[in-house]
Amino acid sequence: MKKQTLYESVMADRDFLWGSATASFQVEGATREGGRSESVWDTFCRIPGRVHAGDTGDVSTDHYHRYKEDVQLLKDLGVGAYRFSLSWPRILPQGTGEPNAQGIAFYNSLIDELIAAGIKPVVTLYHWDHPQVLEDQGGWQNRQMAQWFLEYAKVCFQAFDDRVAMWSTINEPWSVAELGYRWGMHAPGIRDEQASVSVIHHMNLAHGLAVSEYRAQGRSKPIGIVLNPQMPRPVTQDPDDVLAADIAADRGIRMYLDPLIGKGYPQRWIDQHPDLTIPLEDGDLDIMAETLDYLGVNYYSEGVVGAPRTEQERQHGFRYCLSWHPRTLMDWPVVPEGITRMLHWLHDHTGGIPQYIMENGACYDDSVSIDVVGHGAEYHKVQRVHDHQRLHYISRHIAQVLKAREEGVAIKGYFVWSFIDNFEWSHGYSRRFGIVYHDYKTLERIPKDSYYWFRDLLTGYGTLDPWTD
Repeated sequence: MKKQTLYESVMADRDFLWGSATASFQVEGATREGGRSESVWDTFCRIPGRVHAGDTGDVSTDHYHRYKEDVQLLKDLGVGAYRFSLSWPRILPQGTGEPNAQGIAFYNSLIDELIAAGIKPVVTLYHWDHPQVLEDQGGWQNRQMAQWFLEYAKVCFQAFDDRVAMWSTINEPWSVAELGYRWGMHAPGIRDEQASVSVIHHMNLAHGLAVSEYRAQGRSKPIGIVLNPQMPRPVTQDPDDVLAADIAADRGIRMYLDPLIGKGYPQRWIDQHPDLTIPLEDGDLDIMAETLDYLGVNYYSEGVVGAPRTEQERQHGFRYCLSWHPRTLMDWPVVPEGITRMLHWLHDHTGGIPQYIMENGACYDDSVSIDVVGHGAEYHKVQRVHDHQRLHYISRHIAQVLKAREEGVAIKGYFVWSFIDNFEWSHGYSRRFGIVYHDYKTLERIPKDSYYWFRDLLTGYGTLDPWTD
């Protein structure tokens, strides 16, 4: 009897969830419609020099008005789930208080449209776009933000839980704390390391409060968090290099994950940073350690570090090293094997908490070509996007995810990032991750070759690696 391939095995598993993903500020547009207030990203976009070419999210892909068209594309793709985030300023324009009926109506319509198409709504409460009115009061630096987030979560649970398949509390708190409050590359553009440490703690607290409240209400859908572990591999097997990689993981993942699984903050990191203070209060660690139904994982690349050599490197405990790997347009090395290493580490570190790959994809410089299809008098011209680099990236990473699954890691699903080209944060519209091409002038959607390949994979008519299978 022929042995099932990894691909055949996972396709036979009806519980494995295949999907694609977006985020509210990146796709919705309509920033001044439907009762929505300014978000921290609306403000950031208008600061000269912060976002490429002064781009904003004002229109983006206009998903707010074109969601039915997008859901049809998702249905044609054959995915079982669509991961999207809710816009806090669209649901609670003042950050707290009276919910905005128009905002809730929009998400109700989107959720109902997805369900009618046979697609499970996988919902993230927060993907970086909190109301500016709350940032004016300190945002995530303010401990009160955790309570404001809890109030927002309650509104969302009440409005949508009857139809949502899975909940995520926060997407990539690392990106908010490090890029937004430590290095100033993302909204709100603050450069303050102590601020970033406070943000880490308050986001962990907000997550714990929301999960605790969800369960206290007797709700039962899977609820978790989505992290982007920064877990570089050691440059060699020398014990000093191995230790350096482990030290890098303290700030890269343990600060965000360990309090949520009952391990507290990494003592080594605390000891190495006596000048920084985690604003921990009695009871916080118990609140954070609510059981995770799953861990969402975003992976794009894997870095390399070695033992420090200079005094400045010794302060961090490691140095960054170069690798040979080809790079995407984001200048991120393509390391498919890294996702397997990461999944195994997370599986062992968490005691086998189920994992979902919530984002995985690649940015390349796509262009539209005009192809002729058909025969004889029946031929016609069509627009195509031949993004074979992205296709190759995704196929190789899926293969590694399935390899980890075969090796015993509890992998429950895979979501491609992203469904459609969109606003790529500080890069504006200069970077494309989508499997659907978006023309930012006409708002036209053009499925790319990666879309058609993924469709064939999901329907059983394709191959995991079209170049070698």
